[in-house]
Amino acid sequence: MTAVDPRDALDEPRPEPATDRNPAAGSAGPPQGGVLGRTYRSLTLGIISVVSLIAFEASAVTTAMPAVGQALDGIELYAFAFSAYFTASLFAMALSGEWCDRGGPLAPLFTGIATFGAGLVVAGSAQQMWLFVAGRGVQGVGGGLVIVALYVVVSRAYPEALRPSVLAAFSAAWVLPVIVGPLVAGSVTEQLGWRWVFLSIPVLVLLPLTVMLPALRKLPPRRADEPMDRRRILLALAVAAGAGLLQYAAQRRDWVAVLPAVAGAALLAPAVVRLLPKGTFRAARGLPSVVLIRGLAAGSLLAAESFIPLMLVTERGLSTTLAGLSVTGGGLTWALGSYTQSRPRLEPYRERIMGIGMLLMTAAILVVPLVLVQGVPVWIVAVAWVVAGFGMGLNISSGSVLLLKLSPPEDAGSNSASLQVSDALGNITFVGISGLLFSTFGGGAADTHATPDVTNAASGQPAAFAAVFVTMGAVALTGSWVATRLKPGRGGLGAAASGGAKTAAAPGPRTPSASAER
Repeated sequence: MTAVDPRDALDEPRPEPATDRNPAAGSAGPPQGGVLGRTYRSLTLGIISVVSLIAFEASAVTTAMPAVGQALDGIELYAFAFSAYFTASLFAMALSGEWCDRGGPLAPLFTGIATFGAGLVVAGSAQQMWLFVAGRGVQGVGGGLVIVALYVVVSRAYPEALRPSVLAAFSAAWVLPVIVGPLVAGSVTEQLGWRWVFLSIPVLVLLPLTVMLPALRKLPPRRADEPMDRRRILLALAVAAGAGLLQYAAQRRDWVAVLPAVAGAALLAPAVVRLLPKGTFRAARGLPSVVLIRGLAAGSLLAAESFIPLMLVTERGLSTTLAGLSVTGGGLTWALGSYTQSRPRLEPYRERIMGIGMLLMTAAILVVPLVLVQGVPVWIVAVAWVVAGFGMGLNISSGSVLLLKLSPPEDAGSNSASLQVSDALGNITFVGISGLLFSTFGGGAADTHATPDVTNAASGQPAAFAAVFVTMGAVALTGSWVATRLKPGRGGLGAAASGGAKTAAAPGPRTPSASAER
């Protein structure tokens, strides 16, 4: 990893000698042993542990939520228990980016882990549903701080040649929690009660903290040359508030919903334009397109996946368990796709790999509604989602690698935050659009008073499901076009900085290893 003095921007950058304080500096290639070698083992294991805990909680809470809603008599706030997390994380991501760029990732990372644990305690001890929702919001703040800080840790602690492997580990860390999380959470909920699903996790946070701290202390300190960009933080707050108002409006079925919907859109739209890199929504070459494709990929996949179990239950008569299992293969191949993109020989083709990933997702999403034809076997959905997961793994991890490559060290935090904000906004936006399409084309409304295992959750209509999958397939196909614009323009910059508050973000330093990989 080469350190470049901004004052010497016109000179050829020279590698720093490796030191105990900065072991990544001066690396022309992967150190012996890779990410699990002696130099990076503790840091890598700590990162995997943190991501695994967040992934386990995300999987477990879905399983425990029906029991929570019934116990706290709060079915009417059921959806907010999920949206509160994502909405709060939108604000925390931007805050973490600014914090990391000014003072380094150590403080926001540990603050985020502590806040995440505090939110678990609040949710697990809540006696009323509104307090549980508040606890989920606190978790979202912690999760948003952590995920951006981890990206900055990867940027600063690992040489460029090892970053694809580390980011592949991010995805791999989700595999086991996605598989065992629902089983463990279901057993704990039945045997001990739903509260222990939340109260037991904070204790487990202590292990990754202990493992990571020595390695993180070796990172060279950053001096806060300027205060945090308050304008950017306020924009993030406006985005979160706008998203929250829009979600509230979507839950209502009367004319009163117009007021929060208009207010939410008025807050969200102008703030998002200023918060994301300039040129994001017109797919400008370089960093803006990297940020845009993340939202398109994440949003189209989640929106389509959200309706697959419902379609299989209502249109083909599968049980809730079998319908849910039809999409679990995607989690495994997601990790496989992430591993595949991390191979050094594929580095020169990273942008092309992302385009292939989007095309695989497009094909998979468009194949799924074929199961609406009664003669088509239902297993085709599981096969399609295995393909979709592999395409997503190729795309997401490669996008993270490209973002770090296009971000100078002083902007790695804010640009990583933009990537995560695009991810969250894509989820919120396209899931909302899918719900609107489903309702517009005749899909039935879910029965919120039914038990989780009932099969008549909605009076779904084939046209309604088809509208959702065709539209999300079109979104994924748009992402494959954006993939053709990921390389910076001939001018060499080709990337705008986050929120229009910074200057253009140039590609990373031209180290010997980076040049060889390209």
